[in-house]
Amino acid sequence: MDNMRTLPDRFFANASRFTDRTCFASRRSEGWETLSWRESERMVSVISSNLVKQGIAPGDRVVLLSENRPEWALFNIAIMNVGAIVVPAYTTHTETDLAHIIDLVGPAAAITSAATVQRFLLSARNSGGLKMLWAEGDQGSDSSQQFKMYSWDSLLTGELSDRVMHVPSLDDTCCLCLTSGTSGLPKAAMLTHRSIGANVDSAISILERFNFGSQDRFLSFLPLAHAYEHTAGLHMPISMGAEIWFCESTDKLQQYLPEVRPTVATAVPRLYDLLYNRINSQLANASPLKQKLFAKTLELGRKKIREESLSLVERVIDGVLDRIVRHKVRERFGGRIRYFVSGGAALNPEVGEFFTALGVGIIQGYGQTEASPLISVNSPDWVKLDSVGRPFEGVDVRLAADGELLVRGACVMKGYWEDPQATEGALMGGWLHTGDLATIDSDGFIRITGRKKDLIVTSGGDNIAPSKIEAMLCTREEIEQAVVFGDGRPWLGAIIVPSESGNTRTDQAVKEINAQLNSTEKIRKYIVRNDPCTTENGLLTPTQKIKRNRLIELHRSEIDALY
Repeated sequence: MDNMRTLPDRFFANASRFTDRTCFASRRSEGWETLSWRESERMVSVISSNLVKQGIAPGDRVVLLSENRPEWALFNIAIMNVGAIVVPAYTTHTETDLAHIIDLVGPAAAITSAATVQRFLLSARNSGGLKMLWAEGDQGSDSSQQFKMYSWDSLLTGELSDRVMHVPSLDDTCCLCLTSGTSGLPKAAMLTHRSIGANVDSAISILERFNFGSQDRFLSFLPLAHAYEHTAGLHMPISMGAEIWFCESTDKLQQYLPEVRPTVATAVPRLYDLLYNRINSQLANASPLKQKLFAKTLELGRKKIREESLSLVERVIDGVLDRIVRHKVRERFGGRIRYFVSGGAALNPEVGEFFTALGVGIIQGYGQTEASPLISVNSPDWVKLDSVGRPFEGVDVRLAADGELLVRGACVMKGYWEDPQATEGALMGGWLHTGDLATIDSDGFIRITGRKKDLIVTSGGDNIAPSKIEAMLCTREEIEQAVVFGDGRPWLGAIIVPSESGNTRTDQAVKEINAQLNSTEKIRKYIVRNDPCTTENGLLTPTQKIKRNRLIELHRSEIDALY
């Protein structure tokens, strides 16, 4: 285990070991371009030297605002290497969000891509502490700014410095990772080399049992600013010595999967929901024979999930279906994918079972930014699809009297940056209060039942977690997004965003979901919203979670009219 090494030390150790093998790769206009471990090591060392020469000191905050690409990873490691603190920001952050982050963390510097520099400049107009900005390309100078602007190429080139570098320690804060901000402005969780390293080592100890290692190829397409991707999609494969191929936008994912042919990728449940609906929509227009073959594949796949024995005839049929149905599904993901690692939110069990039955392995885990972020996972050899798995090694969990999941371990953050009140509320008695309601079965598997703050208490006194109902609604191809409301009301309602093909069939979809719910969970009435929730309109967080309170407030008058 590497738990006595800082994150840069892990990188340098594997660079010495793997030298000319591929470390990072990205798509350029002429094709895929790779960087070896040796080349990456030199670039990190040069960046580190240039940061020190420009006056970046231990403890300084450096905002990193860019799409997923090798430069992001190189800058991230170098910033940590000189003892400074990385502040990863989302490319989808609004100017208001960025201005709040800049005001909160008081960065000494920032590094931005060409596509994000102007938005950063607009957000940083009133920033007094910012000394310099490195931006991709030649952005020119701006006399209205009080800080110096340079091309980020100046960080990537030059000679190594003779100056002695600061040596970070395991308990130094190395990253201020931003919370998703579903119920307000984002907070900055103080993560350390030890907390992220503990996550990485626990995850690798599971993966190594199933022969994951330096031969694997990760496709990184979730934003690297997300704590989940930052740990599981960057620092974990670096510690494994695996390759990381970067996808700069989810719009490119369908193109890149067959080109990259990854063996591992991390994703959030929203992606599986979209793929689930897309496959079912295409299936509805397929020939009767294809529909029959697909249905039989799912039937036999589900029997295997439930560990029911197949007859000799069924085993033969299943083998044929594996070649003519499951093989085609796997080819959509590049043909070599061993597992998708799902996190960021609870995966709908129906969706998880669907893909598992089709031969696409999904390892579902659970975490929070404040836990660096991994807390629990389903191991490939023991999966309960309706759960988020068992706690990682070194992580203790228990339930509070009200059912809230509490977490303790080396992975837990130091606290929130410059927010002692929020820190005190989150870290009480040595336990991280997750805000998630959960159950834990006799085997130690955790099931998330909802958010404590989102819990709906009807006027009849029924306690209802809306997330379960919302997930069921969103499995329907007719429904793109849904938010359930009804706190203090006699019954539940919903705000529904229909899919392009579902506008005329929403009523039927809701009726069929209601048939699966008990009387207190049924949706009595709903509001149709034709505009999807997006990051651009401020109704979706960068991690693709709906800002439910803001959405409900926007539709307050319509909701009141329903009752």
